[in-house]
Amino acid sequence: QVQLVESGGDSVQPGGSLRLSCAASGFTFSSYAISWYRQAPGKERELVAAISGPGGTTNYADSVKGRFTISRDNAKNTVYLQMNSVKPEDTAVYYCKRGGSTPYWGQGTQVTISS
Repeated sequence: QVQLVESGGDSVQPGGSLRLSCAASGFTFSSYAISWYRQAPGKERELVAAISGPGGTTNYADSVKGRFTISRDNAKNTVYLQMNSVKPEDTAVYYCKRGGSTPYWGQGTQVTISS
């Protein structure tokens, strides 16, 4: 069955860095775009970044452009989100999502940015 498992969430200070991972299984990984979303308390879930199946195309929310980088290793069935210069407003639960006609979500990983 399709599984997406996020990891790497932590509590860090503003200005710091964090790398999230999304390990996938149960499908042909390189055939699907993968996205990172986040949901802060009391807010709707929002798209953070997305990467195409082969990895040649990426997209970012304006709020994270220049600070976050999405990448993937198709040999390891894993997508990463490198988060640099983090801000308190980046605090949220981060989810990865598989694209396609039937979307699948991971369980999420908590990121807290606080001094």
